[in-house]
Amino acid sequence: MRLNKKIAVVDDDLEMGRVVKDLLSEEGYEVWQFSSASEALIRFKKELPHVLITDNKMKDIDGLMFLKKVHADHPEVVSIMMTAFGSIETAIEAMKSGAYHYIVKPFKNDDLVLLVKRAMEKVKLKQEVKVLKRELNKSFNLESIIGKSPAMMGVFDLIKLVAASTANVLITGESGSGKELVARALHNSGPRKSKTFVPLNCTAIPENLLESELFGHVKGSFTGAVSDKKGLFEEASSGTLFLDEIGDLSLALQAKLLRVLQDKQIRPVGGNNLKDVDVRIIAATHRDLRIMIKDGKFREDLFYRLNVVPIRVPSLRERLEDVPLLVENFIIKFGAQNNSQVKGISPEAMAILMAHPWPGNVRELENVIERAMVLSRGDQIEKAVILNSALEEAKLNVEQLHADRPKLEKLEERYIKMVLSEVHDSKDEAAKVLGISRRTLYRKERLYGMVTGDSPEPSEEHDEAIN
Repeated sequence: MRLNKKIAVVDDDLEMGRVVKDLLSEEGYEVWQFSSASEALIRFKKELPHVLITDNKMKDIDGLMFLKKVHADHPEVVSIMMTAFGSIETAIEAMKSGAYHYIVKPFKNDDLVLLVKRAMEKVKLKQEVKVLKRELNKSFNLESIIGKSPAMMGVFDLIKLVAASTANVLITGESGSGKELVARALHNSGPRKSKTFVPLNCTAIPENLLESELFGHVKGSFTGAVSDKKGLFEEASSGTLFLDEIGDLSLALQAKLLRVLQDKQIRPVGGNNLKDVDVRIIAATHRDLRIMIKDGKFREDLFYRLNVVPIRVPSLRERLEDVPLLVENFIIKFGAQNNSQVKGISPEAMAILMAHPWPGNVRELENVIERAMVLSRGDQIEKAVILNSALEEAKLNVEQLHADRPKLEKLEERYIKMVLSEVHDSKDEAAKVLGISRRTLYRKERLYGMVTGDSPEPSEEHDEAIN
């Protein structure tokens, strides 16, 4: 980032001010000299310096008061206080008030030049952090989804086509692939962007509380209902309700959700009155709902209500060309958050990332990069750090298989993903490790949303060939 390196010198001792100006001008800085704080403040209304050097004792405004005002109005300006020997307490007070540093008169020229150089580095760092924070604080929109692969360009095109409508959308894709980002992009690219986006993970709330969370309840409707409570449908009024992992919703709640989608009305738990709702529904799942319909685990009529516009988010292994872009984005993100010195990644480390099957998708990649940046000693992520992160990730995968006491179905899903990762996504090899046929593995993958319904099913001959 290039700076014009502007410095303001404020001292009512004109000779002292001129000496400082000449010294710093010879160093290549653009220096403005002012004989009073009032004069400087008038100039600052039009243009700000990067660094302010001000004397402590001045006739019109006390230097400490001047510094406090500049810091309050323009915190991006880095200030240095000049003070006479014996006024160290004032200098310390100046630093508490926002000054970067102080220098005691009389000072050596080299000391002032070095201090100004460090102050300019502080300015540069502040500007870089400001830019990064602005990028990180952007609202979720189409540009927040990183990717240039054909698979992601197809997703972008669908978002642009669908965003302006009120049609319900069903987003499918593996866990960690970025389904919520797509949902937020749909909301923020459409006419409801000024209204509320309300996300709900259907697996995160116990089933007995989920109905109240969705539709609200009235006082006294159950133990603990000490007052009326709005549900998420009301919270998302005129906006968007994002129902993540809709495949985990119980059949009883599926029926009630279907009624709301049909009638555009909700009935709070324990209430007698219906309330009109105007909410766009975006649902997401990593499961294959068509298989769940066949197994009697998901209502077909609800599926068609939700699946008005289907959007499938590709897994990371389907868009490996996006890995370098994602890595660059995560380095910027965590660099700003953690004040990290890491600015890039070595080619050898990137090659390892490109070869990994990423069973945890973008979420796993983000985790690996954050850990690698914390463990890196230099200004780039090296191969050894990535390998250590990958080994640690594998260990954590095993520990997490049963850490939260999952249901047998969820445990099976996790184990299949772990095995696929270990054999670099070789379906034949994974089937052998799991002790099942290739066709059975395919059905399991479809059930857990790991392949699309369009993927061809292996033939019986194929099973016989590998057995």
